[in-house]
Amino acid sequence: MSELVIYAEKRDLIGKRVNRLRREGKIPAVIYGSKMEPLPITLNLREASKTLAAATASSLVTIKVGGKDHTVLVREKQKNFIRNELLHVDFQAVSMTEKIRASVSVITQGTSLAVKDMSAVLVNGLTEIEVLAFPQDLPESFVVDISSLTELGSSITVSDLDVPKNVEILSNPDDVIVTATGKTEEVAVDEEDIELDEEGTEPEVIERGKREEDEE
Repeated sequence: MSELVIYAEKRDLIGKRVNRLRREGKIPAVIYGSKMEPLPITLNLREASKTLAAATASSLVTIKVGGKDHTVLVREKQKNFIRNELLHVDFQAVSMTEKIRASVSVITQGTSLAVKDMSAVLVNGLTEIEVLAFPQDLPESFVVDISSLTELGSSITVSDLDVPKNVEILSNPDDVIVTATGKTEEVAVDEEDIELDEEGTEPEVIERGKREEDEE
């Protein structure tokens, strides 16, 4: 994977005043670490969004600010899901000489014979694996080959992962990543079977889902 670089500026605005930055096409962010004071920064929304779209939880990102480079991991991204825009990003500064805990994403590939020949359904368990390693040794992801799922009930656990020797797994080795299970039987409902009220009309749907919380 190519190096991920973000250019930033130091930020003085804090609290609700950062909304002014967002109106200008910028986003507030912060870099924190055990050996530094939190550093508030400002990012260009378009450039940062493009760069961070390629970053995983274990991707190293270089942030250039004030003539200094900070090697960081993306720890939290706050997002406006209606507009599909970033609102705020937390970065953790890391030292290349100290091991850190990080979450590594799981990617499945291949074809399961249980799915192909037995109409099994793949049920995902863990989507991230917690590890301990030096920042430069963090895997971008763990790739899981599901071709080993040949029978109903077969599964792949954390202990089945191919782990580099310089990476320590912290997740429970017995936790399931993916399993092949039988299809859940669906109950077919005929329109004539829908219970009608006294006036012969279908029951009214009162609520379809929880309303989203107001944006900041």
